[in-house]
Amino acid sequence: MKTKALGFIGGGRITRIFLQAFVNKKAIFDSISVFDNNPDILRDLKQKFPFIQTLDYASEAARKDIVFLALHPPVIMETLEKITGAVSEQTIFISLAPKITIEKMASVLKPVQQIVRLIPNATSVINHGYNPVSFGPGVSEIQKWYILEMLNLLGHTFETSEEKLEAYALLSAMLPTYFWFQWNELETLGSQFGLSETECRESIYETLNAALNTMYHSGMKPAEVMDLIPIKPIGENEAQIKAIYQEKLTALYEKIKS
Repeated sequence: MKTKALGFIGGGRITRIFLQAFVNKKAIFDSISVFDNNPDILRDLKQKFPFIQTLDYASEAARKDIVFLALHPPVIMETLEKITGAVSEQTIFISLAPKITIEKMASVLKPVQQIVRLIPNATSVINHGYNPVSFGPGVSEIQKWYILEMLNLLGHTFETSEEKLEAYALLSAMLPTYFWFQWNELETLGSQFGLSETECRESIYETLNAALNTMYHSGMKPAEVMDLIPIKPIGENEAQIKAIYQEKLTALYEKIKS
């Protein structure tokens, strides 16, 4: 794969995740540059990843071969207005945000023919992301192959239709947040019950893996799987938990889809 210069507009969490994934895989690019409005973020990022170049202006990052837009939706359109003079027909522009469509970005980034949207996943930090990607109409099949090869450094990256990206944001990108705090709390309880930290972590990790495989690879129906264990200590709270999922996630989906 021919190396290219990467530019990140935004130096927050997802940029750190990408950089760590590239380091893990010993990926080589011509250069990696990052712009952020917050100099403290750039300083910390440079300290952790000394090979990157930090930039003073978003337009400098926008002049790179591949530009990653790592910003929240409310500031995207105004940022695009600022960089539209810096991009070109050759620019591969990859947005990492929900909500803002390829068509809407293209209306501002008129020189750019190759616009891509990716919903990244935090588990890419260990190269195990599950990352759906959609390509604008100007992206050729050859360029799709190149982009997918690069993004597969992050984990499993697959093409999907753009209208499904917001659903994947909730069912993939945000999904770990629904469970991580619970697993951590169970580990705390295990310690209180007399298990060592290692024993707690191994028990939770191995059982979760087995539970996922039982649910999705046993050939059993969900109701049959859930009936395998007769005692359900928090069974009386299931309706409340389901209601929380319905209320919170439906509202969030409607917000990012509108």
